[in-house]
Amino acid sequence: MNASEKQKLLRQILWDYQIPVSDVEAVLNGDQPTAGHYTREKLIIKLLESYPWFTIIRLISPEEIKEILTPTVIKKLRTKALQQNYEFIRQRLHQAL
Repeated sequence: MNASEKQKLLRQILWDYQIPVSDVEAVLNGDQPTAGHYTREKLIIKLLESYPWFTIIRLISPEEIKEILTPTVIKKLRTKALQQNYEFIRQRLHQAL
């Protein structure tokens, strides 16, 4: 995924906020603590709730997802179905990586 595609996807999840995409990228990369009122965890949750898995792995590497996809993050997902799906993914990532 090229930089402009990534920026477009990040802009789409924050369409109702005036938060620079560069700040969002910095938070996701761990270079700054917040972008607007979003922490890294909140941005990850927003991504997981907004995009399908195959888009997520284009935005964030499987290794990074393995690190940030904790039971705590999974419990904060909006629907039970998403929680179950991402718990399955979390388990598989820990087996595979």
